[in-house]
Amino acid sequence: MCGIVGYIGERRAYPILIKGLQRLEYRGYDSAGVALLNHDLTIYKKKGKVSEIADKEELLENVANLGIGHTRWATHGVPNEINAHPHASGSRKIALVHNGIIENYAEIKKELLEKGHTFLGQTDTEVLVHLIEDIKDTEGVDLATAVRLALNEVRGTYAIVVVSKDDPDTLVAAKKGSPLAIGLADGEFFVSSDATPIVEYTKEIVYLEMNKIAVLAKGQALKIVSLDDLEQEIISKTVDISEEALEKGGYDHFMLKEIFEQPKAIRNSMAGRIDGTTITFPELDEVKERLLNAKRIIFTSCGTAWHACLVAEHLFEDFAKIPAEVDYASEFRYRNPIINKDDVVVTISQSGETADTLAAVEIAKQSGALVLSICNVVGSSIPRHSDATIYTYAGPEISVASTKAFSTQLTTVSLLALFIAQEKKTIEKSELEKMVLELVSMPEKVEKVLETKDEVKRIAEKYSYAEDAIYLGRNYNFPIALEGAIKLKEISYIHAEGYPAAEMKHGPIALIDDQMPVIMINPMGQLYEKTVSNMQEVKARGGRLITIVSENDEIASALSEDVIRIPESSEFASTILATIPLQLLSYYMAILKGRDVDKPRNLAKSVTVE
Repeated sequence: MCGIVGYIGERRAYPILIKGLQRLEYRGYDSAGVALLNHDLTIYKKKGKVSEIADKEELLENVANLGIGHTRWATHGVPNEINAHPHASGSRKIALVHNGIIENYAEIKKELLEKGHTFLGQTDTEVLVHLIEDIKDTEGVDLATAVRLALNEVRGTYAIVVVSKDDPDTLVAAKKGSPLAIGLADGEFFVSSDATPIVEYTKEIVYLEMNKIAVLAKGQALKIVSLDDLEQEIISKTVDISEEALEKGGYDHFMLKEIFEQPKAIRNSMAGRIDGTTITFPELDEVKERLLNAKRIIFTSCGTAWHACLVAEHLFEDFAKIPAEVDYASEFRYRNPIINKDDVVVTISQSGETADTLAAVEIAKQSGALVLSICNVVGSSIPRHSDATIYTYAGPEISVASTKAFSTQLTTVSLLALFIAQEKKTIEKSELEKMVLELVSMPEKVEKVLETKDEVKRIAEKYSYAEDAIYLGRNYNFPIALEGAIKLKEISYIHAEGYPAAEMKHGPIALIDDQMPVIMINPMGQLYEKTVSNMQEVKARGGRLITIVSENDEIASALSEDVIRIPESSEFASTILATIPLQLLSYYMAILKGRDVDKPRNLAKSVTVE
């Protein structure tokens, strides 16, 4: 979850490291630091954001062309300067940055303490850099060998980059679990947690595989070895990310930009997959037969992507007529799930690096099931370990709170469910055509919903006093209630809960009073009238109803204190449309409360550790 950058070449390293850390700040911002190697090893780190180490005179004057940098999301040890990365060895000859968790750090630390090592902080990372130095000194080996031998002694996950005064022309990087990308250019190498800081300098990227170590030496070709010192084939990919996509483009925040990019993102996620009213997925050709013959679909993901899975469960049972179930990946991986060879396990992940979801992929593959991933980041770990991948093509999503990734996930699972229904003929042709046309019209309808931003802002101002909120929906829109609640929690720090509206009577109704905003998602659908009854129950107890309704609604609107109207649509398509005003509401509430919208406290964009 931390952000890592590294550089070795002929340019000055510091400006490259700082710019890279700024682009990775969504991955961690408890503290930040850099290590520059130019005869001496200079380490500068501070608690707080990258701005705390940017433009420091002593660093601006440093001409080192080798260095590493880090933004931290704390796991071991409180956020402070001592626990910030880079960490130095006892002699201060070696510096290391790390993303992940060393699970057996305590026993290693005990052994090193007995050898006379002294530790300054509480992190597992500091233990690792001391272990590398201990092996290097004891065995008399070079840095790359010392790193390899040390990693054979540790359990856990890691992406690390290491520098040493004794090896002044070398960076060593290694990966197990946490992502690491290496950019290849003429006479220089770039290292980063993902491709976003690298694409300005090169489009040729090597994604380091599990249990591999990369040696980046000046004047030499990239070398990758396994933990048992076997040299590996190097496979690079061309990454097509524009620098403009990584900037705010005139918006105050990345989140607002990404909300307004959703019409384009949804178009991109459908591009090449709809021919008239026929759905096609060429990327599934090799697994199509297994997919169509699936006895059961298991969806597993984390966070916002899990909400997309809940919508998918409805879609697959309604249209494809395949039994479906949904699991949190963090629970799935530990509960000994029963998986059969004729099951299909579908994972959804924006980053493609979510640790628990990646572990779920491995469990599913070991059980012989077909593993299909739905992902936004091309070439990331989960697609590489899956049997087939459907990319959502939302484009880079920088804000921690997911917006366009979620709407494109909903679009993609809708297309996939309808594709299977089309192929299995579990849906009438006329109904299929109607549903496909609904999706084709979705970008224009989303643009219309975005026009409600001023009304949503007014509503946010009205309820900005709130410390609690309840989100309610039924059927397809229960997952959207969950998504609305998590968005409000994430960026405004308002306590919010999502429930099926009928479940309100089983506990949450006790919370409702004349100060409680109750956000009801009730566009036209199968359970519209029953949800109106739930609205009556809220109103009878003084709750302040904010309702998302279809544009020609009258009954639910009359019961509501505030109304947000969305275009008429089929029930499954209303999930996408209802999501948009909930994103805007959470955004404006966060702004009014003075929150850091793009980088909310305690959260990181990609959860690459357990």
